[in-house]
Amino acid sequence: MVELTFLTRAGCHLCETAKATVAEVVSGRDVTVTEIDIDTDEELTGRYGWDVPVVLLEGRQHSFHRVDRDRLSRALEALGA
Repeated sequence: MVELTFLTRAGCHLCETAKATVAEVVSGRDVTVTEIDIDTDEELTGRYGWDVPVVLLEGRQHSFHRVDRDRLSRALEALGA
């Protein structure tokens, strides 16, 4: 099982696009997706500010602002998902 954390915020148009890409890429794979609104966590807001959306794989930053479908797919495959 691969842990993917999707950091987002309300009203973020890039986040909506990235969320759809993530959903498409993880479909049918052994991946757990956790979505977090960074504005609910002071530490995350301070750390990522306007760099959302952010995708973390197993706690490590994979991408921000935009999610490349092929790159995310390859990364998940490399992690066994």
